Amino acid sequence: MLSFVPQIIKSFKTKSIKDVSELTLFQICAGSTLWIVYGIHLKDFIIIIANVVTLITLTALLVLYVRYRRRVK
Repeated sequence: MLSFVPQIIKSFKTKSIKDVSELTLFQICAGSTLWIVYGIHLKDFIIIIANVVTLITLTALLVLYVRYRRRVK
């Protein structure tokens, strides 16, 4: 759930996202979203909450990616 927090911290401190794969971020976001939908279908709050937390951390990293991507060259 929180595996992207170190990358978020590093990206924020260095103002660089050169180590981040955009494709991987979008794939993991899509997977987490599908797990949320599945959790809603099962009415399983553990699945829902775990993947919402993951999606929040990924969204933070995506925001940094969009913010700092112009600096990569």
